[in-house]
Amino acid sequence: MKDFIFLFTDEEAKYKQIYEQVKWLIEQGRLKTNDSLPSIRRLADTLHVSRNTMLTAYEQLVAEGYIRGERRKGYFVNEFEQVFLQEEERSSLTQKTHNNGEDIIIDFRAGAVDQQQFPLKAWRQMANQVLPLKNCYEYGDPFGEPFLKEQLVHYLLQARGVHVHAEDIIIGSSTQQMLIDLGFLFKQDFPSVILEDPGYNGAREAFKMHGFHIETLPVLENGAQLEHLAHLHSRLLYVTPSHHFPYGVSMSIQQRQALIQWAKKVDGYILEDDYDGEFRYTQRPFPALASIDKSRVIYMGTFSKSFLPAIRLSYMVLPKALVHPYKERFAHFEQNASTLHQLTMAKFMEQGEWTRHIKRMRIIYKHKINGLVAELNKQFGEKITLLGEQSGLYILVKVHSQLSEEQLIHNAEQYGVKVYPTSPYFQQQPCSVPIIQLGFSKLKMEEIILGVQLLKKAWVME
Repeated sequence: MKDFIFLFTDEEAKYKQIYEQVKWLIEQGRLKTNDSLPSIRRLADTLHVSRNTMLTAYEQLVAEGYIRGERRKGYFVNEFEQVFLQEEERSSLTQKTHNNGEDIIIDFRAGAVDQQQFPLKAWRQMANQVLPLKNCYEYGDPFGEPFLKEQLVHYLLQARGVHVHAEDIIIGSSTQQMLIDLGFLFKQDFPSVILEDPGYNGAREAFKMHGFHIETLPVLENGAQLEHLAHLHSRLLYVTPSHHFPYGVSMSIQQRQALIQWAKKVDGYILEDDYDGEFRYTQRPFPALASIDKSRVIYMGTFSKSFLPAIRLSYMVLPKALVHPYKERFAHFEQNASTLHQLTMAKFMEQGEWTRHIKRMRIIYKHKINGLVAELNKQFGEKITLLGEQSGLYILVKVHSQLSEEQLIHNAEQYGVKVYPTSPYFQQQPCSVPIIQLGFSKLKMEEIILGVQLLKKAWVME
């Protein structure tokens, strides 16, 4: 392979780049069947990488069948039918194209957290403390670690006003995964479900996967139109009452009580998704819907929005009547959330770090959302209407312009700013005015201000 040049970038591990480039040479026929490859030592010295790096690359190629190792002889190319790729698909592995967001300066993505404020030291300490525990070396409880459930019992009572028992709590990897699991439990007796419109499209896809008939509950900027429930036939309702997704409005106590009465009347259940209920900036966070009546509400919470998306850790509280059927249905399935992360989070909560983290982030996010709102109003004035600026980790910008949602997003990208659509959240009722979603949680204040200033140039609203 002395005639072939290897080029590296800083974007991927070097072993992976070596693996990809050798693989490409084989697929294109530039390395032929039974050709000898340089030894690990020789190629490592040539490319100025470690021998472990070369060994890892070669082992991956062997595992996938591209090459073989022969004892005391070295590595050789296996027989391989040359693949002729479309020219546009053949993008050289030694060159990177500048697309897919590489030119983006400011990304207003929702669903990310502030990396600079993540309590890395404390999290590491807790992980080190739980690693010696026997539970870390087993598959763990299929319905969640008791240690974490105990902490959630205290937290949900103190923070969300929900009195629960540990045996009623189910731990899972994500809210969407738990909705899929619940679909298996409900679809025989509850063949249809009511979803908010607009609403979380991830929930919609979870129910569609099971073939549920979907009815919609209209939600306006000032709240859900609960009177429509009288005209619907479903007995299962999915809602986001503390911070409606995406409008950001919260249900009043009267609306919450009305929902509970509806569930009792139809002998149904409410799935309460409390995805970021911790972050309310004008008053204390509202008590959860489940605090009124646990017998009719399946409460769902997650650590993804308030702590770390990559942790993949969520939970739900089942009404007593559903606990046994659920556990019986899934008794033979392994837990899909990391036992290590469950135990670390439990220790994190036990030591008071979780409460301190939430209090600190509430202050930080309040500062960011106020800065974002102020800069938007400064740059755009009456040409926009802001929605949901009192809570959550994003706001909505209703843009009074001749430009479409697609055009607004495209123009923003031309100025290095990534913004997001809300049209995927609408089902029956269309959005007549383009509404753009701006997440702020991961951005620094100077990035927020720069992003809005660039949007002003991109949208040219004089």
